[in-house]
Amino acid sequence: MNAISEVPMVAADDGQKRFRQTDVSAIRQAIRSGEFSSHTSGLAGGNVQGNVVILPKDAASDFLRFCQNNRRPCPIIGLSEPGDPMLTALGVDIDIRTDVPRYHVWENGVVIDKPTDVSHLWRDDLVTFVIGCSFSFEQALVESGVHIRHIEQGCNVPMFKTNIQTTPAGPFSGPMVVSMRPMKATDAIKAIQITSRYPEVHGAPVHIGDPSLIGISDLGRPDYGDAVDVRVGDIPVFWACGVTPQAALLQAKPAFCITHAPGSMLITDLLNHQLASF
Repeated sequence: MNAISEVPMVAADDGQKRFRQTDVSAIRQAIRSGEFSSHTSGLAGGNVQGNVVILPKDAASDFLRFCQNNRRPCPIIGLSEPGDPMLTALGVDIDIRTDVPRYHVWENGVVIDKPTDVSHLWRDDLVTFVIGCSFSFEQALVESGVHIRHIEQGCNVPMFKTNIQTTPAGPFSGPMVVSMRPMKATDAIKAIQITSRYPEVHGAPVHIGDPSLIGISDLGRPDYGDAVDVRVGDIPVFWACGVTPQAALLQAKPAFCITHAPGSMLITDLLNHQLASF
């Protein structure tokens, strides 16, 4: 039995058993030790999760402008000083070198490694950006009775590149990436109302309905994450996604950078309700 499964948990109703609140320090220790290296969807339901981009200082100012130009997919919730791996504003003991379940290491726009620890790659010029994640509003959706398909199926959320273009900054540009959750119409209405309260984790959906209108040809073949069942009567609902910077990295091709593996998020000590705007 692993360290996470040993911690008491509170499961959601209606089969969404993976959405649970566990002891965050135990989760972080399991991640730090390499014992847990999977996606974090439905894990630590009450806590804010974040996408991670780590860049050399000489690329950080352009990337900061990119995030400011594209606040829906790239809302910044944490930013480090150069060379400082500790993110005390997000958690008293968070070490960005060890506390993401799985990383992607990039060279010239290509992922060259997928480690669970990047301590050996750390440099004094690296700047960490933590970007809001839609996993953080899922607690509010579940508590309101909204069914989240990827949580029910115990898999990662499906994510897709779209034909919606971001606003460039320096070398950073490219398509917006969206996460998709299929829902019944009544759930979709609730989801719009609820997620609009959370602009720091992408806010309300950017598109509802026909995926071809935003350049998605097949919901069964996501660009990132896992495919989920789309059933008769479902409406696909799309939110801006914090994987958008990874699409921008493909365009910018920085000599070196580190990101989280899509779906494998940094879990912070912040609570989701603290991000609600009303």
